[in-house]
Amino acid sequence: MLRTAALNTRLASRSSLPAWQFVRAYSSAKEYDTVVIGGGPGGYVAAIKAAQLGQKTACIEKRETLGGTCLNVGCIPSKALLNNSHLYHEAKHSFAKRGIDVGEVKLNLDQLMADKNKAVTGLTKGIDMLFKKNKVEWIKGSGCLKSANDIEVALSAGGVESVKAKNIIIATGSEPMPFPGFEIDEKQIITSTGALALEKVPEKMIVIGGGVIGLELGSVWSRLGSEVTVVEYLPSIGAGMDAELAKAFQRSLSKQGIKFKTSTKVIDSEKKDGKVLVNVESAKGGKKESLEADVVLLSVGRRPYTEGLGLENVGITPDAKGRIELADAQFRTSVPNIRVIGDVTVGPMLAHKAEEEGIAAVEHITNGYGHVNYNVIPSVIYTHPEVAWVGKNEQQLKAEGVKFKIGSFPFQANSRAKTIDDAEGLVKIITDAESDRILGAHIIGPNAGEMIAEACLAMEYGGSAEDVARTCHAHPTMAEAFKEACMAAYAKPIHF
Repeated sequence: MLRTAALNTRLASRSSLPAWQFVRAYSSAKEYDTVVIGGGPGGYVAAIKAAQLGQKTACIEKRETLGGTCLNVGCIPSKALLNNSHLYHEAKHSFAKRGIDVGEVKLNLDQLMADKNKAVTGLTKGIDMLFKKNKVEWIKGSGCLKSANDIEVALSAGGVESVKAKNIIIATGSEPMPFPGFEIDEKQIITSTGALALEKVPEKMIVIGGGVIGLELGSVWSRLGSEVTVVEYLPSIGAGMDAELAKAFQRSLSKQGIKFKTSTKVIDSEKKDGKVLVNVESAKGGKKESLEADVVLLSVGRRPYTEGLGLENVGITPDAKGRIELADAQFRTSVPNIRVIGDVTVGPMLAHKAEEEGIAAVEHITNGYGHVNYNVIPSVIYTHPEVAWVGKNEQQLKAEGVKFKIGSFPFQANSRAKTIDDAEGLVKIITDAESDRILGAHIIGPNAGEMIAEACLAMEYGGSAEDVARTCHAHPTMAEAFKEACMAAYAKPIHF
């Protein structure tokens, strides 16, 4: 006992902690089979799956609620605002022609935000319940790697807790990319987080970046009455989108009142007389221009979040883009028992990609195998019309020298779309010229985000356009447009 007390005294003398706290922190660490750092879509799914496979599991998350960026300040609240702003726009501009007289339509922004918050609260509490159901322990705080098996958690409630784990999964996600010359205050110069909580509709809004986040949130505030201008450095919007759909998409959003300045470089900004001035010039160089707005939304992408993670303590060095690199297909880092998934590593920053990786990583830990098909990761923009795509687009296949065929079908020729007067857009199917195997699917139009699942399923099983075309689809449905596009790819459509 005397020797133990002396040892504890010597150890404590090397720490700023009192002796009793030091002993508690380092001699009574909780032990787990798997600990997941991060409670977003990738992290919470990985934790639940690990517990389902019989592992003693904990998830470290510093937010007050689970779900990460996606559920709290990303995918979920933005979809709530997209849906309700669309209903508002429809009530104001389309109900009368549909034979629905509702009188004067007014916006109650406070209630709109309250409804968004209700959706977020319900879903985040749902994850908490799933943790309890599956016996996943939620350690509320920030995790810092101390060794390959040791994590120090700065608890949200105060104090420090040590955790030991046989396996660690890093799922810390991403954060909005800052932009030189712009000081974010989430009031006038905002990220996606601020765009979900504006207290009034800005008279003018500038969106910097014509990607998914900028176009979705720009659409929300445009529908609610803001004059929105999107500034994009590239010649077209929707990076990664098929060129034909990108052009159609921009035309559609332009008709809705959104203005676009493509091939335009943003220089810097300044605040003046309650406004924000954004200085821009042609991407190729030329005359400078100053744009004025009440609010500027920065949506130039996201970057991996690894602040305070302690990667240096275990010898993990992020790449030039801040991503934690994978050492193999089992999601292992350079430290074999530490794995990484989601936005913080390579690949598209998509919640569903992170979820698939979370499950696969846990399966590798448990069974030695797991599966993610990166050729079948869909992308969706939840504007109106929606845009969704999966697989290769036309320009990619041309660059690769692949011979292909295209089948297209417009929603104007789809009976369901016509009956609901929502027939803008088309389905485009790209197939291998010899085998007819589906290489890519691209949809702009109503329910595109739901319809793309059929393409994913067909591609996952190596299906051909003819396979889909010979599968009976209910009538009248939007999905018939997908079937007809497949018919067009290998033969001819019936209704166009």
